[in-house]
Amino acid sequence: MTATLVEAPVAPTQSTAGRPVPVSRVYRFELVKLFAQWRVRLLIIACWLGPGVLVFGIQQQATLPSDTLFGRWMHTTGWAGALVTLGFAGTWALPLLTSLVAGDVFAAEDRLGTWRHLLVAVRSARRIFAAKALASVTVVVLLVAGLVASAVVGGLLAVGNKPLIGLDDHILSPGDAAGKVFLAWACVLAPTLALVALGLLGSVALGRSPMGLLLPVIVALGMQLAQILPLPVAVRFALPGWAFIAWNGLFTDPQQLAPLLISIAVSLAWAILATALAYLLFLRRDFTNLTNDGAGRRAVAVGVLPMAALLAATIGIIAASTGAAGSGIDQDKVQQSLATAFAHLYRLQEDQLHRPPVTEAQLQTTAACIKGDGLVANEGPGNDWRCTVTWHIPGVTITGQAIYQLDVNANGRYIADGDGPKEVNGYFVVQTPQGDEPNPLWQFDGNVDLLPSH
Repeated sequence: MTATLVEAPVAPTQSTAGRPVPVSRVYRFELVKLFAQWRVRLLIIACWLGPGVLVFGIQQQATLPSDTLFGRWMHTTGWAGALVTLGFAGTWALPLLTSLVAGDVFAAEDRLGTWRHLLVAVRSARRIFAAKALASVTVVVLLVAGLVASAVVGGLLAVGNKPLIGLDDHILSPGDAAGKVFLAWACVLAPTLALVALGLLGSVALGRSPMGLLLPVIVALGMQLAQILPLPVAVRFALPGWAFIAWNGLFTDPQQLAPLLISIAVSLAWAILATALAYLLFLRRDFTNLTNDGAGRRAVAVGVLPMAALLAATIGIIAASTGAAGSGIDQDKVQQSLATAFAHLYRLQEDQLHRPPVTEAQLQTTAACIKGDGLVANEGPGNDWRCTVTWHIPGVTITGQAIYQLDVNANGRYIADGDGPKEVNGYFVVQTPQGDEPNPLWQFDGNVDLLPSH
């Protein structure tokens, strides 16, 4: 007969029995739970591989997404692909990622009925909230890093580290382009954090309801719709979604930093308030009732009303501090922006045609624009802007003129389409070190600063 020794369980000491588990341990546990989900693993693979494959494939095609910002330059430089990816990510990818990660981090416990077990193990609702919020942010930042890394690598492998044409069509060196591309991606972290915070709020306030999971996507789609509408500038800037557009100002000369800084501050304010509301609602939940998942009119009201008040206050502050009114698009701004872009590209065209170099001071470029054939006010967005660009040709006494049709969006971006003479802004191919490219003066993008010029 043999005896079996069984180790007796050790009772917790008095110093550790009631002590909450450290946030770092709970944070690691929440990370393990997130990475164990098949959808998160698929998202990581997709973000770290998908953009690079798509950018590389697009840059091998003859047809480029020229209707997308920087899409027409994807054959010219590898950095354009990262900016095209950024535009797509701000519209679709980042709202979806934040919904799938942050929008379900609390609701998953409701579906599984594991709140009481988690509270018994951690012994602190505050630390549970902090760990879940930090874990969600960590995963989202990892996904964003994958998007930018994959897009940059794919673009550089396909085309190479070449100069980039800026939004007002000045040339950025490869080093300058790289710095601004990574800075643009860093700037969109602010609105992404705002969407993460809204996902946390929806997950806490709406519980098992699918609306909690979809809240960041719904809010993002609503903000995109608002940016399309002819809203006043103050309303446009007061929405965190504007930060997904304001990075455009990094690629102008001089840089349009005021809209970008305003949008980052607004996004961080939304992120802080939404996180605070989610925290308060989470602490007030009754975890002893298995049928109570936090959803209810009171929870929704507590979440919606403060966010609406923040929006109203932000609109008032921006309007008062910037003096912005109306659409922010007027005749003088359009003319100045078009003349600047044309002068930059004219010099590029002269270089590509192997003609003597000229300076912008020599060109003395000006533009005269009207909207709707003069039948409407010369302000606001629309595809009925018609402009005549005039410049001085060095060495001769005559002046040159070119006609452009402009499609100006409500967010200030416009596409200029050459309408003659064909020798200047018509479609023809020029030889560049990268190969044959369309005439740079044929079609190009530009941007109007919506804030008043001082």
